[in-house]
Amino acid sequence: MRRSTSTLLLVLVFSMLALGCQRKADTAPPIVTPAVTLERADASVGSPVEMTYRFAVAPNATFAEDYWVFVHFLDTDRELMWTDDHQPPVPTRQWKPGSTVEYARTMFIPKFPYVGEVRIEVGLYSPKTGDRVPMTGENQGQRSYRVANMNLRMQTDNLFVVFKDGWQEAETSGEGVGLEWQWSKRAGVLAFRNPMRDVIFYLQVDQPAPEIGPQHVNVRLGDTVIDSFDLQPGQRELRKIPIAKDKFGSGETGEITIEPAKTFVPATIPEMKSSDSRELGVRVFRAFLQPT
Repeated sequence: MRRSTSTLLLVLVFSMLALGCQRKADTAPPIVTPAVTLERADASVGSPVEMTYRFAVAPNATFAEDYWVFVHFLDTDRELMWTDDHQPPVPTRQWKPGSTVEYARTMFIPKFPYVGEVRIEVGLYSPKTGDRVPMTGENQGQRSYRVANMNLRMQTDNLFVVFKDGWQEAETSGEGVGLEWQWSKRAGVLAFRNPMRDVIFYLQVDQPAPEIGPQHVNVRLGDTVIDSFDLQPGQRELRKIPIAKDKFGSGETGEITIEPAKTFVPATIPEMKSSDSRELGVRVFRAFLQPT
């Protein structure tokens, strides 16, 4: 029995040594130091979070191509929950040695069934090959660098926005966890309880059909236009509209209307080659009231 136990221990030791040899240290010289700052470290499901990205470029750095930024949000077991991968506003081939590249980006927390600590890891990768860039920082493996933590909680306030009248049924896509939208018709009404305080109304919207051309959109609170903009085909727009509490009046509820200037029926447009007979205006991905 002792001999069997000793043999088992030796096998385990040699297995661990072999595994350690397989995990070779990343000896490539780092060319970027990443950092991420969150507007707040405590956020609720479905809410927007402002994130500031900062990349300090090494003095001798060169970039062979324009890399993408990957952003992974993981639970405490490092299980991937959702991502916010994106192209940086300044392509990496334009990043100068010794410079610092900084930009802000709004990330919406998807409707994910989790509360607790969220770990945020970032990196740069090639969209062509998937190869990742060596960086300075807390490497979690495969050149994924831990840069921040946040605490995720369920939404506890009463500022839920309901898609009321003038909307098609909700749709989802396989692009990412929590990606959902609803097409408006001529005018789509959003209903909510009166927040009784100043808020920012976040509206993420697009019009993906190039056959339709630009789409003009008015956003009304009651009868008052609180925002007006032109939406280019294929370009997802995020509007951040401040609303003072007195604009909501004294009623218990309020309504915001998303009103595109025109609608279309894909089945009636030969170029679209579609059998979709719905009346469509614009797609709304996010509608959220954030107290200020």
